[in-house]
Formats: sequence, C-alpha cells, structure tokens
Amino acid sequence: MANRTLDLTDDVVAYVHRFGVREHPVLGRLRERTAPMEMANMQIGPDQGAFMAQIVRLLGARHILEIGTFTGYSSTVMALAMPPDGRMLCCDVSREWTDIAREAWQEAGVADRIALRLGPAVETLATLEDASFDLAFIDADKPSYDAYYEGCLRAVRPGGLIMIDNTLWSGKVADPSENDEQVTAIRALNEKIAADERVDPVILPIGDGLTMVRIRDRGS
Repeated sequence: MANRTLDLTDDVVAYVHRFGVREHPVLGRLRERTAPMEMANMQIGPDQGAFMAQIVRLLGARHILEIGTFTGYSSTVMALAMPPDGRMLCCDVSREWTDIAREAWQEAGVADRIALRLGPAVETLATLEDASFDLAFIDADKPSYDAYYEGCLRAVRPGGLIMIDNTLWSGKVADPSENDEQVTAIRALNEKIAADERVDPVILPIGDGLTMVRIRDRGS
C-alpha cells in the first residue's frame, strides 16, 4: 500500500502507455501528427485519454461539452467511448487546429457525433440550455477558466461531471513565488472549487493535473 502517488519516471510512463492503454490507431496517428507542432504539449497523453474515456463509459455520457479542442485527441477519445447516438459540442477559436481534429473525427468514424463551434467559448456557453450536458471538459486559455467553469456549472446536469485540465500547471500552483497570469488563474480556481458547495471535487495527478467535479443537486 502507498499513501501518495508515485513519482513517475519515463520508464514507468512508458510501461503505463504499453500495458495500461488500448489506444485506437487513429489516436496514435494523431499523436504522431501533432508531436512536431510548436504547441504539441497542449495535447493530453494517452493515459489521460484512456481515463477520460472510461469516465464517459461509466457515466453513460450521451451529451458532452468540450472547451478547447486543439487537434482533437480528447474529443476523439471521448466520442469513441460514447454510444452511437451520443453527441458532443466542441468549442475552439482555431480553424487551423480544428481542421486536423475534423480529419481525426472522420477517420475514427465519429464525425457525425461531433459539432464544432468556432468562436469565443464564453459566448457559446451563453447560448446553451441549462443542464443539457452530462459531462464537460475544459482545456483552453487559463485566464478564462473561471468563466468556463461557471458556464459549465449551468450547462451540465446535476449528477454530471466537469473535468478541468492543467490544474497543477507543472506544480507551479504549489509554489508561492510563481505568480504569472496562468498560474494565478488556475490557483484561484482551485481554491474556489475547494470551497464550492455546489460540487464534489477532486484533483488527480494525471497529466498536468486533472480536476473532476460532480455537480450536486441544485436544491441541496
């Protein structure tokens, strides 16, 4: 037994990827295509993707909202885990990145499950019906995280989940000397969620930190 998470060496990470992940071939090719890009570190890892897919299955999520799509790894892995009649709405501001995502969706056979809205996600969130999603994933510009969180709290049903990426930010959130705009925004949201009686939260040390919050019944 252990009372803390392992320090993951490269060998352990490679072991997890080899034996702990069944990566769809389209996802493997998408990682290879994204790797040479300047912003490749924005893509989630295959272990996080596999975990998120398992959450989709366990929750039985049929309606998923994604804030920040990049080249499409997270949307593709979640769409593959949805039932055939499931639907996902992806929000991003980059046509260049999401054109790659569209190709992955088509190749994986899930393009008919995914709608893409290009434009500021805060504006898109304002158009969504209350409690219309089972699950939301936030992985976009950090200074807007609080606005995305509040928008998702309204758009996701009670008992549903919000997953928020990069909430440990390379460990900088725990270092008081780190105070740039991204760290400050993430740290503030972490502290807000920890005290937020509307949700049941946990921060998991997966990838760069993955926060999961279950939305409580509106009346509780």
